[in-house]
Amino acid sequence: MKLFRILFPCLFICTALFAQKKNEAYQYHIRQTLPTDRTPHIKIDGVMDEQAWLEAETATDFFMALPMDTSFAKLRTDVKMTYDQQNFYIIAVCYYPRRPDSSWANRPFVQSLRRDWEFQKNDNFIFFLDPFDDQTNGFTFGANAVGAQWDGLLYDGGRANLSWDNKWYSVVKQYEDRYVFEAAIPFKSIRYKKGITRWGINFSRNDLLTTEKSSWAPVPRQFPTASLAYTGSIIWDQAPPQVGPNISVIPYVLGGLSRNYQSEKPTTYRGDAGVDAKVAVTSSLNLDLTVNPDFSQVDVDQQVTNLDRFELFFPERRQFFLENGDQISNFGYANIRPFFSRRIGLGVPIRFGARLSGKLNKDWRIGLMDMQTGKVDETGLPAQNFAVMALQRRVFSRSNIGVILINKESLNYEPELGKPTYSKYNRNFGLEYNLASSNNVWTGKVLLLKSFDPQNSNRSLVHAANLLYTTRKWIIGWQHEYVGQNYSAEVGYVPRRGYVKFNPTASYLILPKGGSVLSHGPQLSSVHIYDESFRKTDSETMALYTTTFRSKSVFSVWASQSYIRLLAPFDPTNTGRDTLARGTEHRWKTVGADYISKPQSLFTYSFSARYGGYYADGTRLNLVTSLGYRFQPYVSLAMSANYNEIRLPEPLSTAKFWLVGPRIDLTMTNSLFFTTFVQYNEQAKNVNLNTRLQWRYAPVSDLFIVYTDNYLPGSLSVKNRALVLKLTYWWNV
Repeated sequence: MKLFRILFPCLFICTALFAQKKNEAYQYHIRQTLPTDRTPHIKIDGVMDEQAWLEAETATDFFMALPMDTSFAKLRTDVKMTYDQQNFYIIAVCYYPRRPDSSWANRPFVQSLRRDWEFQKNDNFIFFLDPFDDQTNGFTFGANAVGAQWDGLLYDGGRANLSWDNKWYSVVKQYEDRYVFEAAIPFKSIRYKKGITRWGINFSRNDLLTTEKSSWAPVPRQFPTASLAYTGSIIWDQAPPQVGPNISVIPYVLGGLSRNYQSEKPTTYRGDAGVDAKVAVTSSLNLDLTVNPDFSQVDVDQQVTNLDRFELFFPERRQFFLENGDQISNFGYANIRPFFSRRIGLGVPIRFGARLSGKLNKDWRIGLMDMQTGKVDETGLPAQNFAVMALQRRVFSRSNIGVILINKESLNYEPELGKPTYSKYNRNFGLEYNLASSNNVWTGKVLLLKSFDPQNSNRSLVHAANLLYTTRKWIIGWQHEYVGQNYSAEVGYVPRRGYVKFNPTASYLILPKGGSVLSHGPQLSSVHIYDESFRKTDSETMALYTTTFRSKSVFSVWASQSYIRLLAPFDPTNTGRDTLARGTEHRWKTVGADYISKPQSLFTYSFSARYGGYYADGTRLNLVTSLGYRFQPYVSLAMSANYNEIRLPEPLSTAKFWLVGPRIDLTMTNSLFFTTFVQYNEQAKNVNLNTRLQWRYAPVSDLFIVYTDNYLPGSLSVKNRALVLKLTYWWNV
């Protein structure tokens, strides 16, 4: 705790050193358009012929962010904005280079017509809205150069959650020397506070032919252009309009059938219906409701080879949990999460739920959630209630203090003979301070957690803290964690307990003034883990050297040294063959290399290789590769392969297994998508086939047809099979 007393005041001091918004001078004055007989409403068609556009102010003279951040952008981008009583309008004119070369015929460079594409693999224009100008939370919208939409929620000062979808309209139109992005964002689709006349905003442009990334308000190259610390400002001529009642109802109906061939049971049929609703309590506070939700249309998780001793993490993809979900789901650290929404409804029916989230004012955020799951008679699992309350208060310019309360309660529960026993309740209380200086150079967090349940009350504390210093050349960080042996987060993700961890990191970047190399430099990191008696259980020290080329390809080489003292019996192949004894110690060294090809090529590839020691003085060879080819923008083909060869001394076994995943994405239009992929997992002894057809027949309204098969490797005999048809509709009341 002595380190905590030193580090905690340092976080406050670092915050107080920087209070001024960095790009205050970059201001866009937006004026309302008043349609008349001569100046009708703006038509979203990619043609800048309305009088409102001719009269609107122009944001231009973008700054280069990559490959360098010391000059204006070479490519010209012009942006105009206006609004009426219903919508916020934006148009961006993205010019190509003046002298086309032989690559001109390939214009534009895009992945596909699928929404929420990868930023680095597309010519694109996107923008970032910060309606409270708090430089912490906001929205992002945009499109690639063929019109595929991008939208998401911004959190933690510039991270984007692209799983969020909402209703808005856009068109991209191609010209000989440019493409034009035009969009209308309904005020009902975003959250903002009544009366605020200054919002944060920035515009970003990515061009693969010239490998140039640029932004209107300058952003240092070490940060993403989404960094809200570097936004400019929209100055409204009057407060944005209040849009009146803002209620959306999203019902669904589905039908499906499934069959388990291994148990030789007959085909089962399914019909269901449910509804979600969004109610704007205020323009910045939203109430989400759900009754009998279904998430069968959500993409399945991408399988991974699991050689870890602890539980793996897979992200949340269900829409109900996403809007403003960062305040609850991101409380804590990557491996210390007191709340993890995927714990709710995992193989258990969700009966209903409600979530109130958003801004109370510029300084206060709130998140309240209550979910009810049903009883499962086969396993004796009782009906359960999940309640969460989170409150966050902004301090200084961009930092905040947050508190969270989590309660999981089993309702009317009495253990049943011969069935698993479940806890009657599990509760968590947490407090954290998040540091973010105004220029984003200093970031960090201090965390305290305490759990409560009927069995344990002592050794149930968690403390963690980190501090990160980021400049153009240096990144220096420190993180430490303590998790008590009896800490319990039944609705969280905490794969390891009873440990103390220290993790210092440092990296340095060399920036050549010319040539094919954009940057290169070393990185050192070290992780040391001890039990509660401060006896070492794990350590790993890694040295990494990364070279980034101006073409945006990346090559890295690394070496590491590892030590593990097993705290429980462990099978190092995770295949159920052999088990190493608790308390045994293992040391090894490993070398590796990684390469990612330039994203602008139609054919892209990457590889990763590692070789070295392993448990019990064995060896491990791991080879990973991915190949991709696109017939842009309609067809994208991909193949990934992961090979592991683990050799252990006698009498232990040798294991070799593959994980292979071909994938095909067809995007016939920007509203009709077909995806099919196969995952052959030799370690898990499973072959999975998943196909999904999605037709977005109206904004945020979809028809899904999902077909899934699971097979046994070798014989390819069917284990189980399912087909689901689901229809959703977004209705604004």
